[in-house]
Amino acid sequence: MLRSAGHQRPAGAVDPRVAELRTAVSRLRRELAGHPAEFPDRGIAEDELAALDAMAVGGTPEIPRLRRSLLLVAGAIGSVSALAPRLRDVRNAVDLFGEPPRPGGPAARSAPDQPARGGGGDRGGA
Repeated sequence: MLRSAGHQRPAGAVDPRVAELRTAVSRLRRELAGHPAEFPDRGIAEDELAALDAMAVGGTPEIPRLRRSLLLVAGAIGSVSALAPRLRDVRNAVDLFGEPPRPGGPAARSAPDQPARGGGGDRGGA
């Protein structure tokens, strides 16, 4: 798998992470379409799966947007145990893109408008 920025793919080559994401999303969409039970957030799951597929088709997607869509899909269908294996496949495919920058990481610590973190102050109490 190509993860480092120094590796170049030949023109026209598909990023294997994108291929994995598209496959996982396609499988979950197919199982969701065939699932007989109606549930309140089914439309949300379908919309976000379509958004995930569109992001994958567009090239290397933005990690925060991928994770947001995954969270919405998981919230929408998380209680449908029959779909859990395919949802896990989508999560694993999203994880291939890596982690988004975390709040409080190096970039956040250098921001001047962030209050200092840590302890040391009197918090009252005994």
